[in-house]
Amino acid sequence: MNDVSTVKILSKKDFESDQDVRWCPGCGDYAVLAQIQKLMPTLGIARENFAFISGIGCSSRFPYYVETYGMHSIHGRAPAIATGLKLTRPELSVWLVTGDGDALAIGGNHFIHAMRRNIGLKIILLNNRIYGLTKGQYSPTSELGKKTKSTPLGSIDRPFNPVAVALGAGATFVARTVDTDLAHMAGVLKRAAAHEGTAFIEVFQNCIVFNDGAFDAITDRATREDARLLLEHGQPLIYGKNKDKGVRLRGLQPEAVTLGENGVNEANLLVHDEAAEHGGLAFTLAQLQAPQFPVPLGIFRAVTEPSYEERNSQLQTSARARRGPGQLAALFNSGDVWAVE
Repeated sequence: MNDVSTVKILSKKDFESDQDVRWCPGCGDYAVLAQIQKLMPTLGIARENFAFISGIGCSSRFPYYVETYGMHSIHGRAPAIATGLKLTRPELSVWLVTGDGDALAIGGNHFIHAMRRNIGLKIILLNNRIYGLTKGQYSPTSELGKKTKSTPLGSIDRPFNPVAVALGAGATFVARTVDTDLAHMAGVLKRAAAHEGTAFIEVFQNCIVFNDGAFDAITDRATREDARLLLEHGQPLIYGKNKDKGVRLRGLQPEAVTLGENGVNEANLLVHDEAAEHGGLAFTLAQLQAPQFPVPLGIFRAVTEPSYEERNSQLQTSARARRGPGQLAALFNSGDVWAVE
């Protein structure tokens, strides 16, 4: 057993690598990196038991900048690689950092199946609604009509909503935050780190070069209180600079209302329940979009279900109890075999 007096107390600096951070000055990725580096030493996990996996894109440089084990893998396939690592080494804390293009275009299939399986990964999707690394093409989250180098007349693709995709795939922890609200981001990351199973966080992240100002409405101090809805478990959905606006349901339809008008009061508002057994209300909240509604930030859903690696371990234990530990050579030579002459 380790002598407590010899155990090193880790700090943020212990999770900073010696690599020069090469994102554009002003990029929102810096804020995310700093918050994760601050969180790591508070989790009580040895540094060698962390692993950061990424695919391809600006966000995927992340493993170079965190002083842990990690892998800068291939485009869209980070969930598959992270899944293999988590299954073979379930004791590790495995984090996956991806972008809107990496996760939702070429990697879309891997992304949804990671959610479906509920494997114990912490998935951070940095969404800047653009392809930054390849210099400004539209991405799966770019809004309709977006003019880019690859859509000079405006995009005609309907954009993905990452939170809705994750919820639809059955994710057990789904959240959204924004790069400029450090306190909010820190709280969401802490909750995600403690979750058993897949924890998914979408981070609205400004690309200062190719899509600057994409999230100004919810980050500008002059407008953000009226443009965003901070989700709090067990609390009514109230927002606005004067806390005089809210969201209620009329039948199955959400409606933005003003308190005090037409007899509307706080009792009429929808109360957020992140732990609801049915994910329908969380999915409804994921659909709220500007300008008709404020944009929700916070934890949409957080429920407890057995993780994929837990089920896998139980399956292996059961199989070994019935059939013994097994031998690879015996497996290869069992059943129907033939010789090639």
